[in-house]
Amino acid sequence: MKRAAVLLAPGFEEGEAIVTIDILRRLNIEVDTLACADTRAVVSYHAIPLVADARLAERLEDTYDALVLPGGPQGSVNLAADPQVIAFVARHDAAGKLICPICSAAARVLGANGLLKGRRYVCSGDLWQDVRDGEYVDAPVVEDGNLISGKGLGRVFDFALTVASRLTGDEPAAREHADHIYYPW
Repeated sequence: MKRAAVLLAPGFEEGEAIVTIDILRRLNIEVDTLACADTRAVVSYHAIPLVADARLAERLEDTYDALVLPGGPQGSVNLAADPQVIAFVARHDAAGKLICPICSAAARVLGANGLLKGRRYVCSGDLWQDVRDGEYVDAPVVEDGNLISGKGLGRVFDFALTVASRLTGDEPAAREHADHIYYPW
C-alpha cells in the first residue's frame, strides 16, 4: 500500500488538506497527517481545529511515497520557516518521492528554499513573481518529474486525483472514482 504524509502547519488551508486526504484514502492510499507544530492539535486558516495523527518531529525518520503540502497564507509561511519541514521535503525529493504542494506552498515553501530545482510548477496568485528557482506554468495542475503542484483550492479535486493516480499507477480507477463523486476530471 502506498503511503502519503500531509504536512499541517498552523494556518493550513483546510479545504486543500481535507479534500486531498479524502480522495487519497478513498483510493486506498494510507495517509498520515503530520502536525508541524509542538502539539498534534493544529488550527487551520479559518480557525478549524484538527488533531493530526502525529507530530512531524515523531516521524522524521519515516519515508513516504508522497508528501502533500497544503497552502494557506500563514500555513505556507509556517511550513517554509520550519527547518524540519525543509529537511524532510529535501530528503524525500532526493529519494524521488512525490512532492505535492498546492496553492501558496509551491512558491513559499519550495521556491523560497531552493527546492523547486528549476522544475515547472503552479501556485496561487502572483507569488510566482518572487520565485527564482523554478518555471511557473499557469495551469490547474502541473507535473514535472516527481513534483505535482496545484493552483489552489478551486483546483483541489484535480490536484488530489492527479496525486492519487500517480501514487497508485491506476488512472482508470481514479477516473472511475471521479465519476462516482460526480466530478468531471
